[in-house]
Amino acid sequence: MFVTVGTDLPFDRLVRTLDDWAPAHPEFEIFAQIGETSYRPQNIPYTHFIEPPEFKQRFQQSDLIVSHAGMGTILSSLSFQKPLLVMPRIAAKGEHRNEHQLATAKHLKELNKINVAPDEKELLRILESLQPHDPRLPITDPRSGCASNQPSLVGLPAKAPINAYAAKKLTSQLNTLINAD
Repeated sequence: MFVTVGTDLPFDRLVRTLDDWAPAHPEFEIFAQIGETSYRPQNIPYTHFIEPPEFKQRFQQSDLIVSHAGMGTILSSLSFQKPLLVMPRIAAKGEHRNEHQLATAKHLKELNKINVAPDEKELLRILESLQPHDPRLPITDPRSGCASNQPSLVGLPAKAPINAYAAKKLTSQLNTLINAD
């Protein structure tokens, strides 16, 4: 499991939730990129920042990405076909300058592109529902019906990948979302 908060702002609420959850779930290997923050996880290995090659490697090797609702992470998860669970930052809690992450998460969830936990309670509920997949057993991709030996967690599927060229409807909706006041 790779936890990433991006490079702009800390997201202690997300990191703390995973750090508190980890000791009771040693079956999950977790690594976190936590940004510039004063919070220091006690139960999971972490780094403040990751260079792009290491970010890509960790992303590709992880069964699940847990993140803020940042577009870079969302697009990476869709490109790499990795299950993504986002918990949006909330401006009202001082985690961002406006509520665009809530809007992004809501919109992309409605398009069935991401998995969303709006708060810590829901994040924990979803995490508790996951089970590590036995890597010796094939996984059947629900979209194609084909078996795969790609490691994954049972319970949170990857979403359909994005195409090299985004659909006009999607780009129009993203532009509207990005340019909203």
